[in-house]
Amino acid sequence: MRLLDGLEVTAREKRLKVARAILYMAQGTFGECNSEDEVQQWMRYNIFLLLEVGTFTALVELLSMEIEVLLNIMYLMVETIRQETEEDNLEWRAMRETFRTDLGVSLYNNEPFSVMLFGMVTKFCSGHAPHFPMKKVLLLLWKTVLLSLGGFEDLQVLKVKKREALGLPPLPEDSIKVIRNMRAASPPASASDLIEQQQKRARREHKALMKQDNLDAYNEKDPYKTDDPREDDDENDDNDNSIEAETFSLEREEVLPPALPHATVERLSLPKGLPWAPKVREKDIETFLESSRSKFIGYTLGNDTDTIVGLPRPIHESIKTLKQHKYISISEIQIKKEEEYLKKPLSAGDEEFDLTPAEILYQGILPSLPQYMIALLKILLAAAPTSKAKTDSINILADVLPEEMPTTVLQSMKLGVDVNRHKEIIVKAISAVLLLLLKHFKLNHIYQFEYMAQHLVFANCIPLILKFFNQNIMSYITAKNSISVLDFPYCVVHELPELTAESLETGDNNQFCWRNLFSCINLLRILNKLTKWKHSRTMMLVVFKSAPILKRALKVKQAMMQLYVLKLLKVQTKYLGRQWRKSNMKTMSAIYQKVRHRLNDDWAYGNDLDARPWDFQAEECALRANIERFNSRRYDKNPSNPDFAPVDNCLQSVLGQQLVLPEEFQMNYDLWLEREVFSKPISWEELLQ
Repeated sequence: MRLLDGLEVTAREKRLKVARAILYMAQGTFGECNSEDEVQQWMRYNIFLLLEVGTFTALVELLSMEIEVLLNIMYLMVETIRQETEEDNLEWRAMRETFRTDLGVSLYNNEPFSVMLFGMVTKFCSGHAPHFPMKKVLLLLWKTVLLSLGGFEDLQVLKVKKREALGLPPLPEDSIKVIRNMRAASPPASASDLIEQQQKRARREHKALMKQDNLDAYNEKDPYKTDDPREDDDENDDNDNSIEAETFSLEREEVLPPALPHATVERLSLPKGLPWAPKVREKDIETFLESSRSKFIGYTLGNDTDTIVGLPRPIHESIKTLKQHKYISISEIQIKKEEEYLKKPLSAGDEEFDLTPAEILYQGILPSLPQYMIALLKILLAAAPTSKAKTDSINILADVLPEEMPTTVLQSMKLGVDVNRHKEIIVKAISAVLLLLLKHFKLNHIYQFEYMAQHLVFANCIPLILKFFNQNIMSYITAKNSISVLDFPYCVVHELPELTAESLETGDNNQFCWRNLFSCINLLRILNKLTKWKHSRTMMLVVFKSAPILKRALKVKQAMMQLYVLKLLKVQTKYLGRQWRKSNMKTMSAIYQKVRHRLNDDWAYGNDLDARPWDFQAEECALRANIERFNSRRYDKNPSNPDFAPVDNCLQSVLGQQLVLPEEFQMNYDLWLEREVFSKPISWEELLQ
């Protein structure tokens, strides 16, 4: 409480001294601890103690004045609360609920704390405040969005509840569990790699049988052991320019000798089927029925998906299969409701919607959302490894560059590692923020998602992400820009060893930099969300020659990343031409083996009609019109549409109004009467009827 009183003094140096003391408490009073676990325990205890006495509210008020130290404290507080939401501890839960309800923290008010942070990002990107620490602002923004809106598991729970409320069938699979299984998969993770591995082992078994003199000699040999390391090198070559000439049957019963009791052979077991259930949209069923009726009967019935009279029996079976896998999304329901509101603006009444955290955030950032998206993408561009420093670029290294530049090789190496780590953290935070906002807005209302997505597209988000991946992606994934002995709390508890140039070059012994892998997966998911079911944006992938860039990303043997790369390749294969598909059959096979099937999607064939490069801008214009109508209807308190303005129904007041006719009309009044009145016959009977 004494420290809180010290935050209200007028002297800036005293305020900063008090803020640093609060930061020391939030960091676990590490000077009095003997182990890292002890620091973590006191960090949690002190942070909730600070929350209980109202420190967070005081820090929010001071944030606009003093930002360096306050960002550290608030980031620790938000991250600690977010971590505790995942632990089943009644004491922490009670303190958390007190924090949410009684203290009145602005995170949960109608003007969410995230709006203020978005405003900070925009202010810093304007160039007027280049000295502010962008990394800390973005980390705090990310953790605040996670805390106030929820993470991916919270999204899954919300999605299930919303589908139940709308009367929709349950989800065909739990996406979180499927993704976890993919993350747990060991390399090689792609389906094409598994098939190639199985075929390679079958070939080795065949050769081994040809070379063995008897069955006993074969049984003593492990048929799945790699004898020649050069074979693995050949298989790891990511050359998809030719189809493998020699193939062998995967049914090995004809090749292997009969199994004996004393011979146990561990066989490679491939999972049967995909973890994703096939899907089909209502629109796809309508299109299939329309084409079938036009072909076999010669007439169409519009949106009717029930009448199948006159169609052949195979068509009946096809329709039955399609309807079994029909998937109705929440977005389709929301679009239909929005169309009803536009058709019946008066009879439909006012729309009732829940003030969810995502809804509150959207209302807060709606007026300046385009500027926020541009600001985030500017920082992402400045932090991209392939970007070159320009005079007008944003200074994202203001809080990491020392006042005096390094003079020795060791100091230069330490600074280089720190700068690269700094950029990696910025990319990680921005990619996570954008993905979380897109997913939360899409679940809350599809047009909120489309509004944000369209402004990302207008701000060149698609070429920016492709520019990010147009690098040696394996080097980026395996980059070692972290010095573990300098990380908190290790650096304040233990005695630091002497750092040398050799130890900095070696880095940590991790196979991957999970921070960079996380960023790459997030950016791929953002790209998928921006281009899904959008032909104009898919054509942007083709125009910017994304296929070779994405194909190089398949070298990263991580299942989840490969899945989203294959999805992006799938949507554009029909536009890449027959020669590309013929030269990349391994990639086509991997798409078929790993990506969810849309039952009547002809992605692998590419009809000329579908691949014709016509102007898709009309699609974007129509989408933009729908978004503007939605925002105007729901959030514009002073609508300017004259159709909804009050009408004067009093005859005397209407006739008594003085109307000033244009001068041209008065000069040509006789001509107008002759053309519009006297020369046209009037059917009084029809008029009266």
